[in-house]
Amino acid sequence: MASHIILPPDDEEQRQRDEEEDGGQSASEHAPLPFSAMCVRISRDSYPNLRALRNASAVSLADAAYAKISEGDFGYVLDDVPHLADYLPDIPTYPNPLQDHPAYSTVKQYFVNEDDTVPQKVVVQKNSRRGVHFRRAGPRQRVYFESDEVKACIVTCGGLCPGLNTVIRELVCGLSHMYNVNKIYGIQNGYKGFYSSNYLAVTPKTVNDIHKRGGTVLGTSRGGHDTKKIVDNIQDRGINQVYIIGGDGTQKGAYEIYKEIRKRGLKVAVAGVPKTIDNDIAIIDKSFGFDSAVEEAQRAIDSAHVEACSAENGIGLVKLMGRYSGFIAMYATLASRDVDCCLIPESPFYMDGEGGLLQYIEKRLKENKHMVIVVAEGAGQDIIAKSIPSSDQQDASGNKLLLDIGLWLTHKIKDHFKSKKVEMTIKYIDPTYMIRAIPSNASDNVYCTLLAHSAIHGAMAGYSFTVGMVNGRHTYIPFYRVTSTRNKVKITDRMWARLLSSTNQPSFLSQKDIDEAREADRLANKPPLPSGANQSVANAFGQSASSSSNGEI
Repeated sequence: MASHIILPPDDEEQRQRDEEEDGGQSASEHAPLPFSAMCVRISRDSYPNLRALRNASAVSLADAAYAKISEGDFGYVLDDVPHLADYLPDIPTYPNPLQDHPAYSTVKQYFVNEDDTVPQKVVVQKNSRRGVHFRRAGPRQRVYFESDEVKACIVTCGGLCPGLNTVIRELVCGLSHMYNVNKIYGIQNGYKGFYSSNYLAVTPKTVNDIHKRGGTVLGTSRGGHDTKKIVDNIQDRGINQVYIIGGDGTQKGAYEIYKEIRKRGLKVAVAGVPKTIDNDIAIIDKSFGFDSAVEEAQRAIDSAHVEACSAENGIGLVKLMGRYSGFIAMYATLASRDVDCCLIPESPFYMDGEGGLLQYIEKRLKENKHMVIVVAEGAGQDIIAKSIPSSDQQDASGNKLLLDIGLWLTHKIKDHFKSKKVEMTIKYIDPTYMIRAIPSNASDNVYCTLLAHSAIHGAMAGYSFTVGMVNGRHTYIPFYRVTSTRNKVKITDRMWARLLSSTNQPSFLSQKDIDEAREADRLANKPPLPSGANQSVANAFGQSASSSSNGEI
Protein backbone atom coordinates (compact mmCIF):
# COMPACT_ATOMS: atom_id res chain seq x y z
CA MET A 1 0.00 0.00 0.00
CA ALA A 2 1.32 3.43 -0.90
CA SER A 3 1.80 6.06 1.77
CA HIS A 4 1.74 9.83 1.46
CA ILE A 5 4.03 11.43 4.03
CA ILE A 6 2.84 14.67 5.57
CA LEU A 7 5.08 16.34 8.10
CA PRO A 8 3.33 18.05 11.00
CA PRO A 9 4.00 21.75 11.61
CA ASP A 10 7.22 22.58 13.37
CA ASP A 11 5.52 24.77 15.94
CA GLU A 12 2.16 26.06 17.07
CA GLU A 13 2.44 29.20 14.94
CA GLN A 14 2.89 27.15 11.77
CA ARG A 15 -0.06 24.94 12.80
CA GLN A 16 -2.26 28.02 13.17
CA ARG A 17 -1.14 29.32 9.77
CA ASP A 18 -2.01 25.98 8.19
CA GLU A 19 -5.46 26.01 9.76
CA GLU A 20 -6.08 29.55 8.54
CA GLU A 21 -4.98 28.51 5.04
CA ASP A 22 -7.45 25.63 5.17
CA GLY A 23 -10.35 27.90 6.12
CA GLY A 24 -10.23 27.08 9.84
CA GLN A 25 -10.15 23.30 9.40
CA SER A 26 -8.19 21.28 11.89
CA ALA A 27 -5.62 18.73 10.78
CA SER A 28 -8.09 15.89 11.24
CA GLU A 29 -10.59 17.60 8.93
CA HIS A 30 -8.31 17.62 5.88
CA ALA A 31 -9.95 16.24 2.74
CA PRO A 32 -8.57 12.97 1.38
CA LEU A 33 -5.59 13.29 -0.93
CA PRO A 34 -5.92 12.41 -4.63
CA PHE A 35 -4.35 9.57 -6.58
CA SER A 36 -5.49 6.89 -4.11
CA ALA A 37 -2.72 7.66 -1.62
CA MET A 38 -3.06 6.52 1.97
CA CYS A 39 -2.37 9.48 4.23
CA VAL A 40 -0.04 8.84 7.14
CA ARG A 41 0.64 11.74 9.50
CA ILE A 42 3.96 11.16 11.21
CA SER A 43 4.56 12.30 14.76
CA ARG A 44 7.97 13.71 15.59
CA ASP A 45 8.06 11.51 18.70
CA SER A 46 7.30 8.37 16.69
CA TYR A 47 10.26 8.83 14.35
CA PRO A 48 13.52 9.53 16.18
CA ASN A 49 15.61 10.15 13.05
CA LEU A 50 13.30 12.83 11.68
CA ARG A 51 15.41 15.74 12.91
CA ALA A 52 18.59 14.22 11.53
CA LEU A 53 16.93 13.75 8.16
CA ARG A 54 15.72 17.34 8.25
CA ASN A 55 19.20 18.63 9.02
CA ALA A 56 20.68 16.57 6.16
CA SER A 57 18.06 17.84 3.76
CA ALA A 58 18.05 20.92 1.56
CA VAL A 59 14.27 20.97 1.83
CA SER A 60 13.12 22.99 4.80
CA LEU A 61 10.22 22.07 7.04
CA ALA A 62 8.30 24.95 5.47
CA ASP A 63 8.61 23.15 2.12
CA ALA A 64 7.64 19.74 3.51
CA ALA A 65 3.96 20.49 2.97
CA TYR A 66 4.63 20.61 -0.78
CA ALA A 67 6.71 17.41 -0.97
CA LYS A 68 4.65 14.38 -1.99
CA ILE A 69 6.45 11.10 -1.44
CA SER A 70 4.53 7.90 -2.18
CA GLU A 71 5.98 4.45 -1.54
CA GLY A 72 5.33 1.12 -3.23
CA ASP A 73 6.68 -2.40 -3.29
CA PHE A 74 10.34 -3.36 -3.73
CA GLY A 75 11.73 0.04 -2.81
CA TYR A 76 9.54 2.03 -5.23
CA VAL A 77 9.33 5.74 -4.37
CA LEU A 78 7.32 8.32 -6.32
CA ASP A 79 8.61 11.87 -5.88
CA ASP A 80 5.35 13.42 -6.98
CA VAL A 81 4.37 16.96 -7.96
CA PRO A 82 1.67 19.07 -6.28
CA HIS A 83 -1.84 19.17 -7.69
CA LEU A 84 -4.80 21.54 -7.48
CA ALA A 85 -6.80 18.87 -5.65
CA ASP A 86 -4.25 18.92 -2.82
CA TYR A 87 -5.80 22.16 -1.56
CA LEU A 88 -9.02 22.40 -3.63
CA PRO A 89 -10.55 18.97 -2.92
CA ASP A 90 -13.93 19.70 -4.51
CA ILE A 91 -12.56 20.95 -7.82
CA PRO A 92 -14.50 19.50 -10.81
CA THR A 93 -12.96 17.65 -13.74
CA TYR A 94 -13.84 17.65 -17.44
CA PRO A 95 -13.29 15.33 -20.40
CA ASN A 96 -10.08 16.09 -22.25
CA PRO A 97 -10.96 17.83 -25.55
CA LEU A 98 -8.18 15.84 -27.24
CA GLN A 99 -10.45 12.81 -27.27
CA ASP A 100 -12.42 14.48 -30.06
CA HIS A 101 -9.40 15.93 -31.87
CA PRO A 102 -9.14 14.48 -35.41
CA ALA A 103 -5.33 14.66 -35.40
CA TYR A 104 -5.15 12.20 -32.50
CA SER A 105 -8.00 9.87 -33.47
CA THR A 106 -5.64 7.22 -34.85
CA VAL A 107 -3.21 7.26 -31.90
CA LYS A 108 -3.36 4.07 -29.87
CA GLN A 109 -3.71 4.78 -26.14
CA TYR A 110 -2.93 8.47 -26.52
CA PHE A 111 -3.76 9.32 -22.92
CA VAL A 112 -1.18 8.60 -20.26
CA ASN A 113 -2.11 6.11 -17.56
CA GLU A 114 -2.44 7.85 -14.20
CA ASP A 115 -0.03 5.35 -12.63
CA ASP A 116 2.72 5.78 -15.26
CA THR A 117 6.02 6.92 -13.76
CA VAL A 118 9.60 7.25 -15.01
CA PRO A 119 12.60 5.93 -13.02
CA GLN A 120 15.44 8.29 -12.24
CA LYS A 121 17.90 5.41 -12.48
CA VAL A 122 17.82 2.96 -15.39
CA VAL A 123 21.12 1.13 -14.91
CA VAL A 124 20.41 -1.41 -12.19
CA GLN A 125 21.73 -4.64 -10.75
CA LYS A 126 19.87 -7.86 -10.07
CA ASN A 127 19.04 -6.98 -6.48
CA SER A 128 18.55 -3.23 -6.92
CA ARG A 129 15.62 -1.48 -5.35
CA ARG A 130 13.19 0.14 -7.79
CA GLY A 131 14.27 3.59 -6.57
CA VAL A 132 12.93 7.09 -7.15
CA HIS A 133 10.41 7.74 -9.93
CA PHE A 134 8.79 10.86 -11.36
CA ARG A 135 5.29 11.25 -12.74
CA ARG A 136 5.19 10.69 -16.50
CA ALA A 137 4.23 13.69 -18.61
CA GLY A 138 1.45 13.60 -21.17
CA PRO A 139 -2.29 14.21 -21.67
CA ARG A 140 -4.80 12.85 -19.16
CA GLN A 141 -8.33 11.66 -19.87
CA ARG A 142 -9.72 14.14 -17.37
CA VAL A 143 -8.60 17.77 -17.10
CA TYR A 144 -9.20 20.40 -14.44
CA PHE A 145 -9.82 23.38 -16.74
CA GLU A 146 -12.49 23.95 -19.35
CA SER A 147 -11.06 25.42 -22.55
CA ASP A 148 -13.18 28.56 -22.35
CA GLU A 149 -12.08 29.35 -18.80
CA VAL A 150 -8.33 29.07 -19.43
CA LYS A 151 -6.45 32.33 -19.29
CA ALA A 152 -2.76 31.52 -19.76
CA CYS A 153 0.38 33.64 -19.61
CA ILE A 154 3.97 32.96 -20.70
CA VAL A 155 7.16 34.58 -19.39
CA THR A 156 10.86 34.19 -20.22
CA CYS A 157 13.52 35.07 -17.64
CA GLY A 158 17.32 35.15 -17.36
CA GLY A 159 19.83 35.01 -20.19
CA LEU A 160 19.20 34.15 -23.82
CA CYS A 161 19.31 30.61 -25.10
CA PRO A 162 18.59 29.00 -28.49
CA GLY A 163 15.02 27.71 -28.54
CA LEU A 164 13.25 30.29 -26.38
CA ASN A 165 11.08 31.44 -29.27
CA THR A 166 10.31 27.85 -30.22
CA VAL A 167 9.03 27.10 -26.72
CA ILE A 168 6.90 30.27 -26.78
CA ARG A 169 5.51 29.38 -30.20
CA GLU A 170 4.65 25.81 -29.24
CA LEU A 171 3.03 26.85 -25.97
CA VAL A 172 0.77 29.25 -27.86
CA CYS A 173 0.02 26.87 -30.72
CA GLY A 174 -0.40 23.86 -28.44
CA LEU A 175 -2.86 25.63 -26.15
CA SER A 176 -4.80 26.93 -29.14
CA HIS A 177 -4.78 23.90 -31.44
CA MET A 178 -4.96 21.07 -28.89
CA TYR A 179 -7.12 22.58 -26.15
CA ASN A 180 -8.97 25.38 -28.01
CA VAL A 181 -7.65 28.06 -25.65
CA ASN A 182 -7.97 31.58 -27.06
CA LYS A 183 -6.86 33.76 -24.13
CA ILE A 184 -3.07 33.61 -24.09
CA TYR A 185 -0.81 36.46 -22.99
CA GLY A 186 2.91 37.16 -23.07
CA ILE A 187 4.61 38.76 -20.08
CA GLN A 188 7.23 41.18 -21.35
CA ASN A 189 10.78 41.48 -20.00
CA GLY A 190 10.85 38.76 -17.36
CA TYR A 191 9.31 38.61 -13.90
CA LYS A 192 9.07 42.38 -13.52
CA GLY A 193 6.75 42.41 -16.53
CA PHE A 194 3.98 40.94 -14.37
CA TYR A 195 3.60 44.24 -12.55
CA SER A 196 5.39 46.81 -14.75
CA SER A 197 4.12 46.11 -18.28
CA ASN A 198 0.88 45.54 -20.08
CA TYR A 199 0.22 41.94 -21.04
CA LEU A 200 0.73 41.17 -24.71
CA ALA A 201 -2.04 39.10 -26.34
CA VAL A 202 -0.52 36.35 -28.50
CA THR A 203 -2.10 34.02 -31.05
CA PRO A 204 -0.80 31.25 -33.32
CA LYS A 205 -0.73 33.80 -36.13
CA THR A 206 1.44 36.31 -34.25
CA VAL A 207 4.00 33.66 -33.27
CA ASN A 208 3.92 31.72 -36.53
CA ASP A 209 7.55 32.16 -37.59
CA ILE A 210 9.30 33.30 -34.41
CA HIS A 211 11.12 29.96 -34.09
CA LYS A 212 13.32 31.04 -36.99
CA ARG A 213 14.73 33.88 -34.91
CA GLY A 214 17.09 33.89 -31.95
CA GLY A 215 16.38 35.51 -28.62
CA THR A 216 12.88 35.89 -27.20
CA VAL A 217 10.08 37.97 -28.69
CA LEU A 218 8.74 38.57 -25.17
CA GLY A 219 11.98 40.09 -23.91
CA THR A 220 13.79 38.92 -20.80
CA SER A 221 15.58 40.26 -17.73
CA ARG A 222 17.30 39.12 -14.58
CA GLY A 223 15.87 39.71 -11.14
CA GLY A 224 12.63 41.63 -10.69
CA HIS A 225 10.99 38.82 -8.75
CA ASP A 226 8.48 40.11 -6.21
CA THR A 227 6.26 37.17 -5.29
CA LYS A 228 3.41 39.17 -3.77
CA LYS A 229 3.22 41.65 -6.63
CA ILE A 230 3.36 38.89 -9.22
CA VAL A 231 0.60 36.82 -7.60
CA ASP A 232 -1.50 39.93 -6.99
CA ASN A 233 -1.31 40.62 -10.71
CA ILE A 234 -2.09 37.00 -11.63
CA GLN A 235 -5.12 37.11 -9.34
CA ASP A 236 -6.36 40.51 -10.51
CA ARG A 237 -6.14 39.56 -14.19
CA GLY A 238 -7.77 36.16 -13.72
CA ILE A 239 -4.78 34.20 -14.98
CA ASN A 240 -5.10 30.48 -14.17
CA GLN A 241 -2.16 28.92 -16.06
CA VAL A 242 1.36 30.34 -15.75
CA TYR A 243 4.16 29.07 -17.99
CA ILE A 244 7.62 30.12 -16.79
CA ILE A 245 10.71 29.58 -18.96
CA GLY A 246 14.08 30.02 -17.28
CA GLY A 247 17.02 28.55 -15.37
CA ASP A 248 17.33 27.31 -11.81
CA GLY A 249 16.89 30.80 -10.34
CA THR A 250 13.78 31.28 -12.44
CA GLN A 251 12.41 27.90 -11.33
CA LYS A 252 13.00 28.91 -7.71
CA GLY A 253 10.88 31.94 -8.47
CA ALA A 254 8.22 29.71 -10.01
CA TYR A 255 8.20 27.63 -6.83
CA GLU A 256 7.65 30.74 -4.70
CA ILE A 257 4.83 31.83 -6.99
CA TYR A 258 3.20 28.41 -6.65
CA LYS A 259 3.45 28.49 -2.85
CA GLU A 260 1.82 31.93 -2.69
CA ILE A 261 -0.91 30.78 -5.10
CA ARG A 262 -1.58 27.76 -2.92
CA LYS A 263 -1.59 29.86 0.23
CA ARG A 264 -4.33 32.01 -1.29
CA GLY A 265 -6.26 28.95 -2.50
CA LEU A 266 -6.26 30.05 -6.14
CA LYS A 267 -7.11 27.70 -8.99
CA VAL A 268 -3.85 28.36 -10.85
CA ALA A 269 -1.40 25.84 -12.33
CA VAL A 270 2.30 26.79 -12.57
CA ALA A 271 4.40 25.02 -15.21
CA GLY A 272 8.15 25.60 -15.42
CA VAL A 273 10.18 24.90 -18.56
CA PRO A 274 13.86 24.72 -17.48
CA LYS A 275 16.28 26.72 -19.59
CA THR A 276 20.04 26.99 -19.31
CA ILE A 277 22.58 27.07 -22.08
CA ASP A 278 25.16 25.61 -19.64
CA ASN A 279 23.11 22.39 -19.31
CA ASP A 280 23.47 22.46 -15.52
CA ILE A 281 19.84 21.91 -14.50
CA ALA A 282 19.62 18.94 -12.12
CA ILE A 283 17.73 15.70 -12.84
CA ILE A 284 16.93 16.28 -16.54
CA ASP A 285 18.85 14.64 -19.40
CA LYS A 286 19.72 17.97 -21.02
CA SER A 287 18.47 21.51 -21.43
CA PHE A 288 16.92 22.78 -24.65
CA GLY A 289 19.37 24.86 -26.68
CA PHE A 290 22.37 22.82 -25.54
CA ASP A 291 22.73 20.93 -28.84
CA SER A 292 22.52 24.20 -30.77
CA ALA A 293 25.12 25.81 -28.51
CA VAL A 294 27.57 22.92 -28.94
CA GLU A 295 27.12 23.01 -32.71
CA GLU A 296 27.80 26.75 -32.87
CA ALA A 297 30.70 26.47 -30.41
CA GLN A 298 32.31 23.95 -32.71
CA ARG A 299 32.31 26.54 -35.49
CA ALA A 300 34.27 28.90 -33.24
CA ILE A 301 36.75 26.11 -32.51
CA ASP A 302 37.12 25.46 -36.25
CA SER A 303 37.96 29.15 -36.76
CA ALA A 304 40.52 29.03 -33.96
CA HIS A 305 42.09 25.96 -35.53
CA VAL A 306 42.41 27.70 -38.91
CA GLU A 307 44.02 30.74 -37.27
CA ALA A 308 46.42 28.57 -35.27
CA CYS A 309 47.48 26.49 -38.29
CA SER A 310 48.13 29.62 -40.35
CA ALA A 311 50.78 31.10 -38.06
CA GLU A 312 54.14 30.01 -36.71
CA ASN A 313 53.61 28.68 -33.20
CA GLY A 314 49.98 29.70 -33.53
CA ILE A 315 47.56 29.32 -30.64
CA GLY A 316 43.80 29.60 -30.98
CA LEU A 317 42.07 30.27 -27.65
CA VAL A 318 38.27 29.94 -27.45
CA LYS A 319 36.22 30.91 -24.39
CA LEU A 320 32.82 29.21 -24.13
CA MET A 321 29.87 29.41 -21.74
CA GLY A 322 30.04 27.46 -18.50
CA ARG A 323 29.86 29.46 -15.28
CA TYR A 324 29.82 26.43 -12.97
CA SER A 325 29.56 23.48 -15.39
CA GLY A 326 31.78 22.77 -18.38
CA PHE A 327 29.39 20.71 -20.51
CA ILE A 328 29.50 22.96 -23.59
CA ALA A 329 33.30 23.10 -23.54
CA MET A 330 33.56 19.33 -23.05
CA TYR A 331 31.08 18.31 -25.75
CA ALA A 332 32.31 20.90 -28.27
CA THR A 333 35.86 19.65 -27.69
CA LEU A 334 34.85 16.03 -28.21
CA ALA A 335 32.89 16.94 -31.34
CA SER A 336 35.73 19.00 -32.82
CA ARG A 337 38.74 16.68 -32.29
CA ASP A 338 40.99 19.68 -33.08
CA VAL A 339 41.37 20.81 -29.47
CA ASP A 340 44.64 20.24 -27.61
CA CYS A 341 43.47 21.38 -24.18
CA CYS A 342 40.06 21.88 -22.56
CA LEU A 343 39.74 23.71 -19.23
CA ILE A 344 36.49 23.59 -17.22
CA PRO A 345 35.39 24.81 -13.76
CA GLU A 346 35.14 21.27 -12.35
CA SER A 347 38.77 20.38 -13.08
CA PRO A 348 41.43 22.54 -11.38
CA PHE A 349 44.63 23.37 -13.22
CA TYR A 350 47.81 25.31 -12.56
CA MET A 351 50.00 27.43 -14.80
CA ASP A 352 53.64 27.15 -13.76
CA GLY A 353 56.04 24.39 -12.90
CA GLU A 354 56.35 20.73 -13.78
CA GLY A 355 53.17 19.44 -15.45
CA GLY A 356 51.58 22.91 -15.56
CA LEU A 357 49.60 24.40 -18.43
CA LEU A 358 52.47 26.57 -19.73
CA GLN A 359 54.83 23.61 -19.89
CA TYR A 360 52.19 21.61 -21.77
CA ILE A 361 51.70 24.47 -24.27
CA GLU A 362 55.45 24.52 -24.94
CA LYS A 363 55.43 20.77 -25.53
CA ARG A 364 52.49 20.88 -27.96
CA LEU A 365 53.94 23.75 -29.96
CA LYS A 366 57.24 21.87 -30.35
CA GLU A 367 55.37 18.80 -31.57
CA ASN A 368 52.66 20.32 -33.80
CA LYS A 369 53.66 23.98 -34.35
CA HIS A 370 50.14 25.02 -33.44
CA MET A 371 47.59 24.53 -30.66
CA VAL A 372 43.89 25.05 -29.85
CA ILE A 373 42.74 25.72 -26.28
CA VAL A 374 39.09 25.74 -25.15
CA VAL A 375 38.23 27.26 -21.78
CA ALA A 376 34.87 27.55 -20.03
CA GLU A 377 34.14 30.98 -18.56
CA GLY A 378 34.10 29.71 -14.97
CA ALA A 379 37.42 27.85 -15.17
CA GLY A 380 40.48 29.03 -13.25
CA GLN A 381 38.71 31.73 -11.25
CA ASP A 382 40.74 30.86 -8.15
CA ILE A 383 43.98 31.32 -10.10
CA ILE A 384 42.95 34.70 -11.50
CA ALA A 385 41.86 35.89 -8.07
CA LYS A 386 45.45 35.49 -6.84
CA SER A 387 46.71 38.04 -9.36
CA ILE A 388 43.65 40.26 -9.87
CA PRO A 389 41.64 41.58 -6.90
CA SER A 390 38.06 40.30 -7.02
CA SER A 391 35.23 42.73 -6.33
CA ASP A 392 32.67 40.00 -5.53
CA GLN A 393 30.03 41.88 -7.51
CA GLN A 394 26.82 40.12 -8.54
CA ASP A 395 24.35 40.48 -11.38
CA ALA A 396 20.61 41.01 -10.87
CA SER A 397 20.08 37.25 -10.55
CA GLY A 398 22.59 36.98 -7.73
CA ASN A 399 25.30 35.34 -9.85
CA LYS A 400 28.86 36.37 -9.06
CA LEU A 401 30.42 38.37 -11.88
CA LEU A 402 33.33 36.34 -13.21
CA LEU A 403 36.75 37.58 -14.22
CA ASP A 404 37.64 37.05 -17.89
CA ILE A 405 39.64 33.81 -17.92
CA GLY A 406 40.16 34.02 -21.68
CA LEU A 407 41.75 37.45 -21.66
CA TRP A 408 43.81 36.60 -18.58
CA LEU A 409 45.14 33.40 -20.17
CA THR A 410 45.99 35.27 -23.37
CA HIS A 411 48.22 37.74 -21.49
CA LYS A 412 49.81 35.02 -19.34
CA ILE A 413 50.72 32.91 -22.38
CA LYS A 414 52.09 35.94 -24.27
CA ASP A 415 54.21 37.01 -21.30
CA HIS A 416 55.55 33.49 -20.81
CA PHE A 417 56.78 33.07 -24.38
CA LYS A 418 58.07 36.65 -24.48
CA SER A 419 60.22 35.90 -21.43
CA LYS A 420 61.62 32.87 -23.25
CA LYS A 421 62.15 34.93 -26.43
CA VAL A 422 60.04 32.51 -28.47
CA GLU A 423 57.96 33.84 -31.37
CA MET A 424 54.27 32.90 -31.17
CA THR A 425 50.86 34.20 -32.23
CA ILE A 426 47.71 33.84 -30.17
CA LYS A 427 44.17 34.57 -31.34
CA TYR A 428 41.50 34.94 -28.67
CA ILE A 429 37.91 34.18 -29.74
CA ASP A 430 34.92 34.84 -27.46
CA PRO A 431 31.71 33.75 -29.26
CA THR A 432 29.57 33.73 -26.08
CA TYR A 433 26.84 36.17 -27.10
CA MET A 434 26.87 34.99 -30.71
CA ILE A 435 26.09 31.46 -29.52
CA ARG A 436 23.33 32.54 -27.14
CA ALA A 437 21.58 34.56 -29.84
CA ILE A 438 21.29 31.95 -32.61
CA PRO A 439 18.02 30.19 -33.48
CA SER A 440 17.75 26.60 -32.32
CA ASN A 441 18.71 23.79 -34.67
CA ALA A 442 16.38 21.02 -35.86
CA SER A 443 17.06 18.74 -32.90
CA ASP A 444 16.35 21.46 -30.36
CA ASN A 445 13.24 22.60 -32.22
CA VAL A 446 11.73 19.13 -31.82
CA TYR A 447 12.80 18.97 -28.18
CA CYS A 448 11.29 22.41 -27.46
CA THR A 449 8.02 21.31 -29.04
CA LEU A 450 7.80 18.22 -26.83
CA LEU A 451 8.66 20.19 -23.69
CA ALA A 452 6.01 22.81 -24.45
CA HIS A 453 3.32 20.22 -25.16
CA SER A 454 4.18 18.26 -22.01
CA ALA A 455 3.93 21.48 -19.99
CA ILE A 456 0.49 22.20 -21.46
CA HIS A 457 -0.81 18.69 -20.73
CA GLY A 458 0.40 18.91 -17.14
CA ALA A 459 -1.11 22.33 -16.50
CA MET A 460 -4.45 21.28 -17.98
CA ALA A 461 -4.36 18.23 -15.69
CA GLY A 462 -3.96 20.50 -12.67
CA TYR A 463 -0.31 19.86 -11.77
CA SER A 464 2.35 22.43 -10.86
CA PHE A 465 5.86 21.31 -11.78
CA THR A 466 9.03 21.67 -13.80
CA VAL A 467 8.90 19.64 -17.00
CA GLY A 468 11.94 17.76 -18.26
CA MET A 469 13.19 14.65 -19.97
CA VAL A 470 14.54 11.94 -17.66
CA ASN A 471 16.11 8.90 -19.29
CA GLY A 472 14.44 9.74 -22.58
CA ARG A 473 10.92 10.16 -21.17
CA HIS A 474 9.20 13.45 -20.44
CA THR A 475 8.30 13.85 -16.78
CA TYR A 476 6.88 16.23 -14.21
CA ILE A 477 9.53 17.03 -11.59
CA PRO A 478 8.99 18.79 -8.24
CA PHE A 479 10.37 22.31 -8.22
CA TYR A 480 12.66 21.63 -5.27
CA ARG A 481 14.45 18.80 -7.09
CA VAL A 482 15.70 21.01 -9.95
CA THR A 483 16.61 24.01 -7.81
CA SER A 484 18.45 22.46 -4.86
CA THR A 485 21.42 21.02 -6.79
CA ARG A 486 23.30 21.70 -10.02
CA ASN A 487 24.60 19.26 -12.64
CA LYS A 488 28.34 19.36 -13.13
CA VAL A 489 30.83 17.48 -15.25
CA LYS A 490 32.11 14.51 -13.28
CA ILE A 491 35.84 14.43 -13.77
CA THR A 492 35.81 10.95 -12.23
CA ASP A 493 33.55 9.60 -15.02
CA ARG A 494 34.47 8.01 -18.33
CA MET A 495 33.24 10.96 -20.41
CA TRP A 496 35.94 13.23 -19.00
CA ALA A 497 38.47 10.42 -19.46
CA ARG A 498 37.43 10.26 -23.12
CA LEU A 499 38.15 13.95 -23.47
CA LEU A 500 41.59 13.63 -21.88
CA SER A 501 42.30 10.76 -24.26
CA SER A 502 41.13 12.83 -27.23
CA THR A 503 43.19 15.94 -26.43
CA ASN A 504 46.16 14.12 -24.85
CA GLN A 505 46.28 16.87 -22.24
CA PRO A 506 47.43 16.20 -18.67
CA SER A 507 44.68 16.01 -16.06
CA PHE A 508 46.52 18.60 -13.90
CA LEU A 509 45.11 16.74 -10.89
CA SER A 510 46.92 15.59 -7.78
CA GLN A 511 45.65 12.62 -5.79
CA LYS A 512 44.18 15.10 -3.33
CA ASP A 513 42.23 16.76 -6.16
CA ILE A 514 40.90 13.38 -7.29
CA ASP A 515 39.83 12.42 -3.77
CA GLU A 516 38.10 15.77 -3.33
CA ALA A 517 36.36 15.39 -6.69
CA ARG A 518 35.05 11.96 -5.74
CA GLU A 519 33.76 13.26 -2.43
CA ALA A 520 32.13 16.23 -4.18
CA ASP A 521 30.45 13.86 -6.64
CA ARG A 522 29.15 11.76 -3.78
CA LEU A 523 27.68 14.75 -1.98
CA ALA A 524 26.31 16.32 -5.17
CA ASN A 525 24.55 13.09 -6.08
CA LYS A 526 22.88 12.83 -2.70
CA PRO A 527 19.53 14.47 -3.42
CA PRO A 528 17.70 16.57 -0.85
CA LEU A 529 15.38 14.37 1.17
CA PRO A 530 11.93 15.75 1.84
CA SER A 531 11.69 16.28 5.56
CA GLY A 532 9.96 13.38 7.23
CA ALA A 533 11.05 10.76 4.74
CA ASN A 534 11.45 7.35 6.35
CA GLN A 535 14.45 5.07 5.98
CA SER A 536 13.17 3.19 2.93
CA VAL A 537 12.59 6.47 1.12
CA ALA A 538 16.07 7.63 2.13
CA ASN A 539 17.55 4.40 0.76
CA ALA A 540 15.71 4.78 -2.54
CA PHE A 541 16.85 8.39 -2.90
CA GLY A 542 20.43 7.37 -2.18
CA GLN A 543 20.43 4.56 -4.74
CA SER A 544 18.85 6.68 -7.45
CA ALA A 545 21.45 9.36 -6.80
CA SER A 546 24.22 7.07 -7.98
CA SER A 547 23.04 7.69 -11.53
CA SER A 548 23.14 11.27 -12.83
CA SER A 549 21.21 12.32 -15.92
CA ASN A 550 24.33 14.01 -17.23
CA GLY A 551 26.59 11.30 -15.96
CA GLU A 552 28.57 8.48 -17.45
CA ILE A 553 27.66 7.11 -20.89
